[in-house]
Amino acid sequence: MSMFGDLFEEEEEITTNSITQGKGKVCEPPPPRGKLKLCGIRNQGSTCYLNSLLQTLLHTPEFREELFSLGPEELGKLEDKDKPDAKVRVIPLELQNLFARLLLLDEQTTTTTALTESFGWTNNEEMAQQDVQELNRILFSALESSLVGTSDSSLIRRLYHGTLINNITCNECHNVSEREEDFLDLTVCVRGVCSLEEALWSMFVEEEVFDENNLYHCSNCDRLVHATKSAKLRKLPTFLTVSLLRFSFDFEKCERFKETRRYSFPLSINLRPFCEQSDQPDSELTYELFSIIIHKGGCYGGHYHAYIKDIDHLGHWELPEDDIKQKKQKVQVKPPSMSVCNAAVEKDDPLSVLTAVLAQESGSVLLDQLGQKLMEKIGCSWNKKYRKQYGPIRKFLQSNPDVFVLLLNGSRVALRNPAETPEQGAGPKSVAESAQDGSEAGSDSGLEAEPVSGHWFDLNDSTVTVIRESDIIKQYEGKESAYMLFYRKHTLQRPCHAVGNPAYGVPAHLLQMVEEENAKLQQRRTEFEVSSNSIDVRLHFGSHYRVESGALKLINTHTNAHTLTLSFDRRRTVGDLRLAVYQMQDTWEGDMALTIAKNLPAGLHLYDTLTDDQQSLYSAGVYNGSDLFVWNGTEVNGVRVQTGAECEPLLLNILRPGGVELDSVGMADVESVGEASVADASGLVQVMRGFSGGVTLGGVREALSLQEALVCQLTKGVGPGGEGGGASRWKVCSSEAMRRTLKELTLRDGDTLLLLPHTHLNNSIFSVSEDVVTVMTPSDCRWLQVEFHTHTTQEEEEEEKVMKIPAAGSTLLSEVKQRALVEMQLQEHFTGGVCCLRQRDRTGKLLPPVREDLSVCDAGIKLMTSLCLCPGHAPNSSQLFLFFSVTPPTGPELEIIVEETLTVKECLMAMLQEAGLDGTCWHLRRMDWCEEVGEPLMDENASLLEMGVVNGDTLVITEGQLPPKGFLKLAVSWFMDMSDECERNHTTESHTTGLQSVGCVEISEEATLHELRC
Repeated sequence: MSMFGDLFEEEEEITTNSITQGKGKVCEPPPPRGKLKLCGIRNQGSTCYLNSLLQTLLHTPEFREELFSLGPEELGKLEDKDKPDAKVRVIPLELQNLFARLLLLDEQTTTTTALTESFGWTNNEEMAQQDVQELNRILFSALESSLVGTSDSSLIRRLYHGTLINNITCNECHNVSEREEDFLDLTVCVRGVCSLEEALWSMFVEEEVFDENNLYHCSNCDRLVHATKSAKLRKLPTFLTVSLLRFSFDFEKCERFKETRRYSFPLSINLRPFCEQSDQPDSELTYELFSIIIHKGGCYGGHYHAYIKDIDHLGHWELPEDDIKQKKQKVQVKPPSMSVCNAAVEKDDPLSVLTAVLAQESGSVLLDQLGQKLMEKIGCSWNKKYRKQYGPIRKFLQSNPDVFVLLLNGSRVALRNPAETPEQGAGPKSVAESAQDGSEAGSDSGLEAEPVSGHWFDLNDSTVTVIRESDIIKQYEGKESAYMLFYRKHTLQRPCHAVGNPAYGVPAHLLQMVEEENAKLQQRRTEFEVSSNSIDVRLHFGSHYRVESGALKLINTHTNAHTLTLSFDRRRTVGDLRLAVYQMQDTWEGDMALTIAKNLPAGLHLYDTLTDDQQSLYSAGVYNGSDLFVWNGTEVNGVRVQTGAECEPLLLNILRPGGVELDSVGMADVESVGEASVADASGLVQVMRGFSGGVTLGGVREALSLQEALVCQLTKGVGPGGEGGGASRWKVCSSEAMRRTLKELTLRDGDTLLLLPHTHLNNSIFSVSEDVVTVMTPSDCRWLQVEFHTHTTQEEEEEEKVMKIPAAGSTLLSEVKQRALVEMQLQEHFTGGVCCLRQRDRTGKLLPPVREDLSVCDAGIKLMTSLCLCPGHAPNSSQLFLFFSVTPPTGPELEIIVEETLTVKECLMAMLQEAGLDGTCWHLRRMDWCEEVGEPLMDENASLLEMGVVNGDTLVITEGQLPPKGFLKLAVSWFMDMSDECERNHTTESHTTGLQSVGCVEISEEATLHELRC
């Protein structure tokens, strides 16, 4: 194993069954078997080599049936394994249980945890990835030891063991020295040969000559002589296992390497040329390939999976999707240009692509797996193709609630139009009944006639896929290539009752065990379906509401009788829900309408009415937490209600001069009560009021009984509290704008409108210039407070001076500073006048100095606020004031003023000099919004302006050099998961993980994961 171990080994389904739901929800059960009907094996972290070998043994029918023939009377019972006097053979029992589950349990995947524990593998180190050839010998040795004393103790020897004979013949006396060897598998050379037949020929046909410096000592001649050495197969096993020596050692480079050159092997092979006795018929010497264990990766790590022939036709094979498309294209003649165009349009539309991906699934999909399925569909990731335009995939799904629905706290996603649910009450079939069900061929053009010898499948841990026999050629060479070959005798025939029947040969007690587990699984799935489809809807009854300011508002806010939360199955129809509500409302008379509602800042608003009683709630857009308004469909307490998105009410801030009365009908909370109380220094009073989105701006003015007033909107980027300098500018709405609706004007909740009667124009507060109204601050509020804190010794108290300096919006800040120095008598305190004005934030931290060449208004400083007089220069228009620090921290945060045209490298050098640091092994990083060290400034030759560094930013000096352009520097850690240990020990400790740093890697950003691993 390399230092990266199995870091890159993907295991998507390990956590599938551990997803828990929120309060009151049921844990998700494992999904049932897919249409291929074969079961995968979950990877425990690095057990892909074990999974591949176990699948091969399972699909060796003769081995499987021999194992099942051993009953509890010989093997014992697992429940007795802890009894001191009990004789329990744990390994074969666990293997029987595993095989029974793989054959008959209605799960997509099963686990090998119990089996590996029977091996004594109880920690991560013992389960670390091993060589599958060595595991084959270890597993068979353990089985042989476990079966000693049983009726089938020779199981492994009868099926897998063979013998070969090594002969050395003296060329002088012709004496033959013979040595017989037992073998479990044949280890053949890959280097220097191009096929399995060639390797066997060199082993069992060609002779090795002992001559010259390599003479043989003949016991008969009692001296060194010329001799020849040869080998032959004497006894052939029922199943021939061939191990390919893919890994070699380069003595020049002193390192291991993997042979990836082409190495072919036949589907059927006649071993007559390699056998000692050739008088047997060809049928006894012919073997057929039925399993290939494949290694993907290098000699220091990788991944195993297996190509296996389905000899008993237990799986359901159909053409791969790509082959089906090719067949359809051959049968259906379409204009090529149209097909290409349509395909391009669909691929560019994420809505149609995601819909197509989810439509292929039988139910919901884990959100974490949706991205992988999308990549398999279009060959490109979401982030690369769609993120820039559509944002993260979760955000896109949430923005299309009419198409997608997020389930289980957002961990799964499904199409909003659900598939038909199974009939209620349909219990699980027995294992025997399920086993007799044949594959339904139907009229699917993707099916092919089942060959006599069986189709091939790729069993890759949890994933099972179909492959063609022709795909085997791909495993002749490359980094993903054949590693072990399994052949079976051609004469082996399967009984007709075994074909398509996974229960064949399974003992009754194991059938019963799996039937009970299937019944529990079915019950869990039923409970989960009910739980996951149960939604809570809030019913709002119209009799408790009134229409006010374009929205629905409660008549009595001190009671909860207006709403009722109802739990309901989203698969049921609108008619079912309507009937349930009818039955709850005994006093209801007349028609009942159910309308989707939403609480907005202005109040409750109605959208679509559910009219199709046959439509499911799921399809109608009713989801968990939905609000439904129960009414007659026309009016609420005698007032007609406007519905739909175009009539959504808006809650607006209405400003008016003090002394101007508004229509009080429907008025919300008023910030200033009475004319003596004002909301701000300009004397403007603010109220909040809701209006229908379909009303015009002129309608708003009429509703407020100010028909002749100017309606003004705040200019962009200026808040209602006034811009810098205490003045605010408002744009007068044109006559055309007065005829447009609030929706057309794109107003939003919280926007502010100023209503200014003509009687208030051109006074000391309000002035009009063309279509702009300026609201000025009164003269008694035109000042800035300047503070100065003297820094004395620790024994003396800090002295503070505060002075109000008269200022207007047009006053230059340099004038404010100079006047403060004079009036506070601080000219001598600052030698040469090197001081500046700075604001403080809410925490008291000093902000960057303000530019003194700007006016109060242009600098964005509000009147009646405070400025601090501090030592130091103020930046000019081409300079940036920056905060910076060193990580790890070595002192307080520092400050510096630099030219914005400086490069990142020059800025770094200036900061290092300011901080008193030496060396060149440093780089700059930004401080993000949550005050954590963020991304580095990668291009050190770019200017600060080009890198988006602005005045007041905080940069962090970090140790370490940046990688060259186009390269990445990645920190690599070893991940250790101790959750399995806790589970095996039945402890209640929380899930614990550990990360152990193993260093950094510098690699091209164009490199693949495989290149990173190597």
